[in-house]
Order: sequence, then C-alpha cells, then structure tokens
Amino acid sequence: MRGPRRPAGPEHGDALPVTTPSEDSAPGESAPQPSAPRDSAKDSAPSGGPAPRRRPQQRKQVLLRLDPQVYEALARWAGDELRSANAQIEFLLRRALAEAGRLPGDTGPLP
Repeated sequence: MRGPRRPAGPEHGDALPVTTPSEDSAPGESAPQPSAPRDSAKDSAPSGGPAPRRRPQQRKQVLLRLDPQVYEALARWAGDELRSANAQIEFLLRRALAEAGRLPGDTGPLP
C-alpha cells in the first residue's frame, strides 16, 4: 500500500484561461462567459432597440501559386523565425506595404 503523497507544488497554483477573449471586447477586458446569462439591458441601445453589434471581420483567403524553390526558401525562412509559411507571407507583405506607405492605419495586428 502506498503512503500519503506530498502536497502539490507551485506548478498547480496558476489558473489559466481555456477560451480566447471575444473580438467584441476591448483589450484588457475579459470576455463574457458562454454559460453566463445575458443582460438584455446591456444589449440594447439607449433608444431601447438592439445595440448594433460589430461583426468580427473575416480574414481573406487567397490562393497563391509559387515556384517550388521559392516556397522552400520561404518555408525555411519562416522556420528560422518560428512562423508558419502563411504568417511569414503576411509579415513580409505588411512590411512591404508599410515601407511603401500603403499600409492602412487601422490595420489590426498580426494574429
């Protein structure tokens, strides 16, 4: 028979969120829990009608044809910087747009 075990160490002391914050919430503001009942007074505009809800903008999907050697070089570069090939392409496109002065000011951060 096994004796009593030692108490858990500090590795079990930090609670971690298992959901991502909602896109509707402001930075630093916690997202509402899915099981929490919604307050209808919060969801309505001052006029009594429903508040306009901002839809999260969908990311565009683009088919990109690349030379296999270009893709291999891109994938190696992405791996060196711990990014996926898609993230590396978006990073490079954003940098090129910013350098050319064509990146819109309201562009969100990289996901």
